[in-house]
Amino acid sequence: MEENQPSKYEVLRRLAVAGARGDQLQTICEMALRQAADLVGLSAASLYLWDEDGQVNLAVTHADSDTSRGRLASLEEDLFTGLRKERRLLSAYMSFEGTPPLHSFTLPLRYHDRVFGAVIGIQEGERTIVSEDIFLEALSAAVALNIVAENAGKDQAVSRDVLDKERLGAIVETAVTVNHEINNPLTAILGNVQLLLLKRSDMDEELRGKLQTIEEAAMKIRDVTQRLLKMKSVRSVEYTDGTSMIDLSRDDEESSP
Repeated sequence: MEENQPSKYEVLRRLAVAGARGDQLQTICEMALRQAADLVGLSAASLYLWDEDGQVNLAVTHADSDTSRGRLASLEEDLFTGLRKERRLLSAYMSFEGTPPLHSFTLPLRYHDRVFGAVIGIQEGERTIVSEDIFLEALSAAVALNIVAENAGKDQAVSRDVLDKERLGAIVETAVTVNHEINNPLTAILGNVQLLLLKRSDMDEELRGKLQTIEEAAMKIRDVTQRLLKMKSVRSVEYTDGTSMIDLSRDDEESSP
């Protein structure tokens, strides 16, 4: 092993750290293939992800030459793909005669019973990649866990979005009901208070002040129901003792042109 070359442990550690950090999946796969190829001595390595219909939706390759890249692509197309479909191939290590000899492998990307991709590679020379099977299998498992974690994060984000939409719908529905039930008595209160304030010029200041307080309170109630009706997103703020309430403080700002 060269002095500056990472160990097998270090390659797996970097892979785990990159996944935990939330790096892009393609970046993680490219790093894993490049470092594994350097460490094990692969002339080319590829990673394929496919959907439930078996169609490839992500392909990442690292190769030291176009010739090695082509050889690996031919093995995938002419051998591994057919064996997976016809013989349900999961993993294999193979050696081919030649000058120099050629060694190849395919390993599944899987989680429980679901296989959603594969890692393949080739190596030239007398050295055999069978001796690296434990590391390569650990590498494939680590990549698979990164993929599962990223997809779980996406599913969770989708679930939160759906939940927020359902929550907003329930709030607006409640607001419509409240507005309908409150609007008539609230209009009567405001109308009568404003009429008294307008027509009774001989009213003493204490009574006028109390009527103005009633008017202001009624208008605040009207404003709250209108804000609920205009909500475009759900936000919560802490009320007291761990209890939350809906935050209406910024709706006017968001609604402004």
